[in-house]
Amino acid sequence: MCYSAMVEQHLRSLAREFRAEVDWDLFETLFRERLEHDDIKVSRALEANFTAAPTTTAEPEVERRIRSLIESHRRKRTESLERELFKQRKRLADARRSLEAQQTKRAREEERIAESKIESLLARLTDGKRTEPVEEDRRIFPLYFAPVIVQVKARRLVRPMRYTCRLPGKPASHDVSYAGTYNARRDNLHGFWSALYGRQHAILAITSFFENVPTHIFERRELAPGEKPKNLVLHFDPQPRAEMLVACLWAHWTGPSRDDAGVRELYSFAAITDEPPPEIASTGHNRCVVALKRSNVDEWLAPEGVSTERLNQILADRERPFYEHRIAA
Repeated sequence: MCYSAMVEQHLRSLAREFRAEVDWDLFETLFRERLEHDDIKVSRALEANFTAAPTTTAEPEVERRIRSLIESHRRKRTESLERELFKQRKRLADARRSLEAQQTKRAREEERIAESKIESLLARLTDGKRTEPVEEDRRIFPLYFAPVIVQVKARRLVRPMRYTCRLPGKPASHDVSYAGTYNARRDNLHGFWSALYGRQHAILAITSFFENVPTHIFERRELAPGEKPKNLVLHFDPQPRAEMLVACLWAHWTGPSRDDAGVRELYSFAAITDEPPPEIASTGHNRCVVALKRSNVDEWLAPEGVSTERLNQILADRERPFYEHRIAA
């Protein structure tokens, strides 16, 4: 399962690369809904399309509106963190006063928890003020929104979609009951994913991806007596390093009322995965994303009229770099 990835998120670059239009209205809707509902997750790299200083004085009005929405969200988040910091500092002071009066296990635990939370809150406040980009800004996880390339009739678009696909007609609780729907197994495209396969295809441009692997399997050993299984995170980089165009499926969900994240209308996607190459399998992981060849992009994005046999061939005839791995920090 590709549970996390470094994603290319510069909207205008993606539009040029894939001869597409940016769906600015849908991006504005996303950031407006996030201002009201913190459960909507967006990476710093996606925000950077709007928070960086405009290169011309003729900046479109929609981009100014989105920047204002992002700035309002950041102020709201900072105020929330500062309130929680005040609360934890009071908790720490109370715990230390209790310890001065009497050393108790409960007071020591309150002190430890408060100190840990204060450290985390200060780090988040500092990071929130950061202006220089870092590599981690491009990383997405399940339930994050990311820009994908789709084709709707004759229009090729860069649209924000959530990385965890909710099929039309499914309840919002489906996201929890079937939490793995950020990936679509290739051997299930004609089953669970049949409503989308051959109809609604997308591309996610990434440079690398991350996987959870059981530590004992990675170390090629059995669990010791009494040892509980643990996971470690591996970071896979294609060699030679190059952008990968991951084959995806996408869905448009609408509901009678807002879901837990505050949305009544949701665009979402899943990355297609297949059996791994030997270098990934040797680490103990059993899946790998399908990276399309650029020569197959046009057919993939417009599958109407393309035979099932040809679509299967496109997924089989994919890019096959060597995936170098390292343990992620």
